[in-house]
Amino acid sequence: MAAMTPTRTRNPQSILFIGGSGVISAASVTRAVAQGHRVTVLNRGRSTTRPLPTDVETLVADAADDDAVDAALAGRDFDVVAQFRAFSPDHVARDVERFTGRTGQYVFVSSASAYQTPPSRLPVTESTPLRNPYWRYSRDKIAGEDLLVRAYREDAFPATVVRPSHTYDRTLLPTSGAWTDVARMRAGKPVVVHGDGTSLWTLTHTDDFAVGFVGLLGHPHAVGDTFQIMGTHAPTWDQVYTWLGAAAGVPDPEIVHVPSETIAHVLPDVGDGLLGDKAHSMLFDCAKLRALVPDFGTTITYDQGAHEQIAWYDAHPEAQVVDRALDEGFDRLVEHARAI
Repeated sequence: MAAMTPTRTRNPQSILFIGGSGVISAASVTRAVAQGHRVTVLNRGRSTTRPLPTDVETLVADAADDDAVDAALAGRDFDVVAQFRAFSPDHVARDVERFTGRTGQYVFVSSASAYQTPPSRLPVTESTPLRNPYWRYSRDKIAGEDLLVRAYREDAFPATVVRPSHTYDRTLLPTSGAWTDVARMRAGKPVVVHGDGTSLWTLTHTDDFAVGFVGLLGHPHAVGDTFQIMGTHAPTWDQVYTWLGAAAGVPDPEIVHVPSETIAHVLPDVGDGLLGDKAHSMLFDCAKLRALVPDFGTTITYDQGAHEQIAWYDAHPEAQVVDRALDEGFDRLVEHARAI
């Protein structure tokens, strides 16, 4: 384990972001540019929601298309490669082959959902076991991490693994129904909250995440190691829905509690992420990250973030999409809960 040292000023890095315009990555791109790094973004070039800073070099390719990626990179080297779009061990393996000898650090964005689910003890740290029998997404992230550990140990491939938890921006509503939940609140309909609503859930604003993430890029003590990146803000789910309702002009939304297993049965598309992640209290200790990036911390809490989100959605009516099937499923769950 590398010794922990405080963040210090380092020379500008050439950084390749694979992704770069997503909920988590866009703020990190913006921060990296602001700190003077030379930033290249490779993605499909389709996002208009989160425009890139003007100083960013853009390369257009689908991250899942190996030939397109190789053609776009054209043998170039980078000080850092930040991979936000690898979701399978096969993809990670191709990256190891592609970037061996071409980067000083390869940063794999894994997930805190890879941790033991449910956790046997809190707070979760980087040494908490990785095991999630409920969600394939999480198991694939674990497999990608395992591959990188072997590559580092056997061939000194300069991997760093980061595990974000639930990170949001102005567009990503954290509730199970997203805008459908807001529409239900504004229509005077009840919203469904899993369990009894008292489990604790860590929410991290993307701007706070970016401080920790960019602080690790090019840091010599981050190579060969793993860091979780999330804040200390952990409201109950009832608080999350209540704050979202208040921001939407519904200060006291009606909440109906339904067991997570019942929700998963009625709404399978919601069930994997619920049973494999959100149904359990999750608290984290990020002392390891703060030892390298002491500026990292929570500066934006969700009572603030909810107002930012509603303001954005109210300014973008085209994004106010109600999922009719999901809405009907919530109605069935409410009816079932009231009949018990």
